Amino acid sequence: MTTRIVLTDIAPASWEHPADRAALNSLRSIPGFDQVVRKIAAFFGERGLRQLFLANAVRVGPKQRPELDALLTEVLTALDWHDRPQLYVTQGPLINAAAMGFDQPFIVVNSAMLEHLDADEQRVLIAHEVGHIMSGHVLYRTIAMILMTVGLSGLPFLAAAIIFPFQMALLEWYRKSELSSDRAALLAVQDRRPVMMSFLKLAGGPAFGQTIDLDAFMEQAAEYETQGDAWDKVMQVLNTVFREHPFNTVRAGELQRYIDAGRYGKVIAGEYERRSDVRPSAQDVGKDFSEATAYYGDQAKQAAAKATEVFGRAKDAFTDAFKTGSR
Repeated sequence: MTTRIVLTDIAPASWEHPADRAALNSLRSIPGFDQVVRKIAAFFGERGLRQLFLANAVRVGPKQRPELDALLTEVLTALDWHDRPQLYVTQGPLINAAAMGFDQPFIVVNSAMLEHLDADEQRVLIAHEVGHIMSGHVLYRTIAMILMTVGLSGLPFLAAAIIFPFQMALLEWYRKSELSSDRAALLAVQDRRPVMMSFLKLAGGPAFGQTIDLDAFMEQAAEYETQGDAWDKVMQVLNTVFREHPFNTVRAGELQRYIDAGRYGKVIAGEYERRSDVRPSAQDVGKDFSEATAYYGDQAKQAAAKATEVFGRAKDAFTDAFKTGSR
């Protein structure tokens, strides 16, 4: 059995991607955003969400899929998180998992995860969702999932305020939050290979008796990021804008940079922020935007321009809508 270092009292800020934090701050700056979030949460309610899975999924526990229950325990132990979320398995053909809820988040994994991922890779997906919970992503991600599932037309009480740019802004943050939780998964699992293999399998499926090669996949990831002309970069942005998740080659490349920069090693060595010491401040918000600007500048200026435009349109749309509504 692998012995993992317990990252005692680790704060989510230790793994959160600057683009994630900056995008979330941008969302929160949109006029009326918190009001909309409260309306959607009140309309659906956490009890209704939980009842869906209580009715037609299997709740994991010591007697029900105890192997998965043990994986959850290992993740919570490594990240020193004591608020244990409920874990459900639902029938689904695609490898996927989600953390959802409002006040008491819970995790749902598709049955395809059990079929196509080994135990180490299953641990990765569970750790990824625990990372979302610890980072406080779940409220906004649940709102995003509702909007993507129900659509704007299904929320008539928001018709005067919610328009297309808001949905795009929420999706932009949703994708960036994935990069943070990928880091959380690595810190919980403390093994690079199953994390990268999970990206490979999410992109192209399991081996099915054939040979799959992680090194070749990482080379492909590097090719996607570094090759091509300006038009290729534009197409990359357009191909991403309606997606819930970043492309898996992008996720692999981002996580490898995190490792190569030495940040993963420092956390494992004990150099990380503690939850007991974190005191949010205005300076922290400014730092988030500065770090995100550097990230975008280093990785993709086109993406930075697109993100700025998306959030700007959403903010303008909300401002106009609320001005109209107040007349």
